[in-house]
Amino acid sequence: MQLDRTYQRELLNTLAAVYPDRLDHRAMLQRLSPDEVKRYCANMVYLDEHSLVDSALEYGDKSPRAALPRITGKGMDFLADDGGLSSILGVVTIKLHEDTLKELIGQRITESDLPASEKSKLLDQLKSLPGEAIKHLTLKLVDAGLANWPIALQAIEHFVHAPK
Repeated sequence: MQLDRTYQRELLNTLAAVYPDRLDHRAMLQRLSPDEVKRYCANMVYLDEHSLVDSALEYGDKSPRAALPRITGKGMDFLADDGGLSSILGVVTIKLHEDTLKELIGQRITESDLPASEKSKLLDQLKSLPGEAIKHLTLKLVDAGLANWPIALQAIEHFVHAPK
């Protein structure tokens, strides 16, 4: 196999140096041996398949025709130490409405071993809590879960290994 991570990084860095322009690599390709051209093409196609470059390679009957390649935004982000815009745009924000949090917490209270009268009292108190209090309670519950790390770790392992 002709795929080479170090060579791929060299290709990406070369393309990044002329970004946003395309790289005129025709003179370089003429100097390469047939095996080196094959290596170049294999790695450029691989990078293209992962959307890191627009290789503009076309395969004819005898040899590939190479138009001028260009690094993509995704390729630039790949080279960036901080992940570039992809790391910012790829952030997932989870928002839970206060009613949802009350429902989740209330469900745990209902499922608990507490006497029915205590459950009822806690559920009534939970329903009357304002949004800021629910936010604070949720953070405390997350802290409590993480403080009980062995059980939290088991829950994580169960979740990630559960069939999708």
